[in-house]
Amino acid sequence: MHKPSIIAIDGPAASGKSTLGKRLASALGYLFFDTGVMYRAVTWGALQRGIDVYDEAAVTALANAIRIDVRPPSKMDGRACDVLADGADVTWETRYTEVDANVSIVSAYIGVRQALAAQQRRIGLRGRVVMVGRDIGTVVLPEADLKIYLDASAEVRARRRHLEVLERDPQAVYDDILAGVRMRDEIDSTRAFSPLRVAEDAVVVDSDQLNADQVFDQVEALCQ
Repeated sequence: MHKPSIIAIDGPAASGKSTLGKRLASALGYLFFDTGVMYRAVTWGALQRGIDVYDEAAVTALANAIRIDVRPPSKMDGRACDVLADGADVTWETRYTEVDANVSIVSAYIGVRQALAAQQRRIGLRGRVVMVGRDIGTVVLPEADLKIYLDASAEVRARRRHLEVLERDPQAVYDDILAGVRMRDEIDSTRAFSPLRVAEDAVVVDSDQLNADQVFDQVEALCQ
């Protein structure tokens, strides 16, 4: 049996999708594609052009006009992939603090999500890819060879994120992080376009009682 060429990993915020996706892509020799980098690229493009991120029409027009590509990393500088915007390498520019502060606004626009879903699909159909997001198996690549829905309770996800944040901010409060996780779940599951849901043919992996190694072992076995 051939290994799956297109692997979709969906799930709620802080469920460990990126950790699993990076490790799986590395093991298979595939491209790791976290679709969030595309929203960052559009946000960076808007800021570069002086476009008001609250101008939904202008930002949507940019998302339709700009060509974003995601390729395997060309440099050993810590990047998980190359992010190209109209041919220019903007991998690290998409990580600017100003982008962090505005990407949630841009990613909420339906027109932007529709435009980027088409670009994500273009890249995913090349194959040999592990694509991570919230609507990959349901909207972007419903024909994916393997669909994983990585789940965990809000409490467990908040606890894991709290431990990560404590390394940078010793004053971080668990209850605040839990409230944020629950709010993100509500937004993701109720939005009009491509809400977060489990694809009918997805394999659900509940990581409440599993560590990262156990999750990886379980998913890797599905690839064999």
